[in-house]
Amino acid sequence: MDVPSIRPRRLRRTPALRRLVRETSLEPGQLLLPLFVREGATEPLPISSMPGVVQHTRESLRKAAAEAASAGLGGVVLFGVPERKDAFGSGALDPDGILNVAIADVKDEVGDALTVVSDLCLDEFTDHGHCGVLDDAGQVDNDATLAVYGDMARAHVAAGVDMVGPSGMMDGQVRVIRSALDEAGASDVAILAYSAKYASAFYGPFREAVDSSLQGDRRTYQQDGANAVEGVREALLDVAEGADIVMVKPALAYLDVIRRVRDAVDVPVAAYNISGEYAMVEAAAAQGWIDREPAILETLTSIRRAGADIVLTYWALEATRLLG
Repeated sequence: MDVPSIRPRRLRRTPALRRLVRETSLEPGQLLLPLFVREGATEPLPISSMPGVVQHTRESLRKAAAEAASAGLGGVVLFGVPERKDAFGSGALDPDGILNVAIADVKDEVGDALTVVSDLCLDEFTDHGHCGVLDDAGQVDNDATLAVYGDMARAHVAAGVDMVGPSGMMDGQVRVIRSALDEAGASDVAILAYSAKYASAFYGPFREAVDSSLQGDRRTYQQDGANAVEGVREALLDVAEGADIVMVKPALAYLDVIRRVRDAVDVPVAAYNISGEYAMVEAAAAQGWIDREPAILETLTSIRRAGADIVLTYWALEATRLLG
């Protein structure tokens, strides 16, 4: 019998050999944990479409941040859920607003042991649920929104944030926010730009998590899911405007875009393993259709393999435990 002389299986024979030649690593320090904090909550409130994820109280948020620091995560990303909303998202600018006090709480709890990232967007704070202020025709006014984003950046700086995450997909948002930060004497505060953020069917559970008031959709400012070159263009624009990190969101349906962006830019690339991706795995595992824990690690590894240096994931703490 003509047997093969080249045998790739030799390097798969034992766990030690597989570790030795593994091409992609998954480490706690590469993970960011998104956390939701609800104004006025007296106990953590489960999010039904995201098993295991909650809207935190201010106190339970502190505990979650301390746990994340102890686990060696790279950081946390904070989302506020206010009690009251209005057309202008004014709660986002209030020093006593839920997101601003949450930033201060977490920084007080963990100091520099975690990177504290804020969601710099208005959608959680507007009664119409859009990421910006509306014009007289009911459309998102790009340039009027930029001015609010600058003010929001200054509010987050005052609260002590390490990094802001502008996620609204307004043209020019990184430039305006970078200028606002620098003018506030916060040139050391970094920008994690949601650069290639697609209009996606997989955001549904997140909208429950932030009690979204969205009317209509966001297709006039979030990207068309059919476009990959446009995602690279957006990332390059953000780098030119001063982004320190660029991000692709969602992750799993856009692994090709992650790879293209990684090849195009010279800054770190993040990807957001979003709520719908999380919910699909959790739902299938609850039915016994897939093996949950290996599926978590396989999912996160695929995002890293595609080129993401940083992964935002609701599994960040559990993945750290599974990695041992």
